Amino acid sequence: MTSSEFPPSFRVAYVPGVTPTKWVRIWGERLPDIPLHLVAVTAAQAPGALRDGEADAGFLRLPVDRTYFSAIPLYTEKTVVIVPKDHLVTAADEVSTDELADELVLHPLDEVLEWEQRPGKPVDHRPDTTGDAVELVAAGVGLLVVPQSLARLHHRRDLTYRTVTDAPVSQVALAWPEERTTDMVEDFIGIVRGRTVNSTRGRKAPQPQPKQERAEKPAPRRKAAQGKPAGKQPRGGSSGGRGGARRGRPRRRS
Repeated sequence: MTSSEFPPSFRVAYVPGVTPTKWVRIWGERLPDIPLHLVAVTAAQAPGALRDGEADAGFLRLPVDRTYFSAIPLYTEKTVVIVPKDHLVTAADEVSTDELADELVLHPLDEVLEWEQRPGKPVDHRPDTTGDAVELVAAGVGLLVVPQSLARLHHRRDLTYRTVTDAPVSQVALAWPEERTTDMVEDFIGIVRGRTVNSTRGRKAPQPQPKQERAEKPAPRRKAAQGKPAGKQPRGGSSGGRGGARRGRPRRRS
């Protein structure tokens, strides 16, 4: 079987913290004949997955190479610090990086925030992943600053988080190789942007067939009322005039 004989499908990569469930559901409703497959990748793997054709489009974190990729920014996340529930940081609703200056702040190798100057005390060892760093925070070894979605992804009952007001933020975007902007990519762009099914871009749902007009029925003929003559009867007639049959004149006596 050649590649052209395989049924069409669409592959979407997504990085940790992104939840594409809503868009996948809408795709299934609008294009049920084309399966959509999700490809989980790390933030570092996402651009390569799109370049190598492992996915047709992807949800990743900016920045990306705009000379190769087209990208539509979707939303910007808050940045939070993950701490044990009994930590002093939890006394406030939000903190600044200056308030973390005396803390051991972990910076995993897969960190997605771009710092000009990392907060906290210098750290010699860097955990391999964000998940590893969360385990260290739970063990009482340091704090971790991440986008809010990653804090939710790695939620633990013994940990909580607070907003960091002046930390870098992470922006999530839909991206794809510009030279591979296919019809299905356009369809998915329309779904993510919230276009309706009847939008001028992307596929349109089949138009409903017009209902056939019913033929007008001829008006029913009026029937003559039962028990009444159709025409006007002469007065005194034998067929039921008022007063019965007409009486003749009496004979004269001789």
